[in-house]
Amino acid sequence: MTESTLPRAVERTTALLDLLDVKPGDAADTFVARSERHTAPRVFGGQVLGQALMAAGRTVAAERLPHSLHGYFLRPGDLDQPIVLAVERLRDGRSLSARRVHALQDEVPILSMIASFQVAADGVEHADAMPAAPDPLSLPSMADLYGEIDHDNARHWAYSQPLDLRFVTPSIFLAPQDPPAPDSMAWWRLAGGIDDDPLLHAAVATYASDYGILEPVLRAHGRSWLASGLSIASIDHAMWFHRPFRADDWLLSVTHSPSASASRGLNNARMFSRDGRLAISVAQEGLYRERDLT
Repeated sequence: MTESTLPRAVERTTALLDLLDVKPGDAADTFVARSERHTAPRVFGGQVLGQALMAAGRTVAAERLPHSLHGYFLRPGDLDQPIVLAVERLRDGRSLSARRVHALQDEVPILSMIASFQVAADGVEHADAMPAAPDPLSLPSMADLYGEIDHDNARHWAYSQPLDLRFVTPSIFLAPQDPPAPDSMAWWRLAGGIDDDPLLHAAVATYASDYGILEPVLRAHGRSWLASGLSIASIDHAMWFHRPFRADDWLLSVTHSPSASASRGLNNARMFSRDGRLAISVAQEGLYRERDLT
């Protein structure tokens, strides 16, 4: 990210941390959150997932850290209404805790999520190796790519989001991938530094995991974001947190779509810390429907 855009990115980082800082609600185990405007006229899925994880995490002991979450996007969220996060304590075992969270607007769920938390433990271990990738600072920033484009979404990606994103495979915002392939790779990090709270780092990564996760299907079919001709929506989202990481240090996201059929496409991502450790796995299924242009 260029020096001229860094102050704005740090400002947006502060805004994201405020967004994830869910407030206690009127009833026990409820929390209240607000929304921010993104590139769509509805609540950004990564935002409400991150907020739900924060709410769930505030009902478990501090030494129990999130290791997985599974959520369904049920309805589009209204940007102008508060979100009530109702947490249900499903179980507290010797080493694992499970929580269900419903994100509600007008008492109707827009997201239903279950998250699991675990006390740190030793055991068997193996992991995929990180693929080769150029140093993130050798790649152009979003401001370098989009800063001069006169388009609302381009300006948002260039100057108004809290992540420093660096594409290894070329961006498909303006043009499709050539040749088409169901794969992409990008570095990301939170633009500003944050404290050491692992729950907060997990919530930031959850927010970030919804950036570009639907892209591999577009890439496989030779579509760009501006001219995809598709109506796209997320259906469900799953994450597994394997090893400690920092969301304000570089993570390499390697994404792939193994299948698309019946208007649904599945996308997977593996996120590696800069030292090569597999930190996070992600899966999301989306709807991809041809727009009726008549």
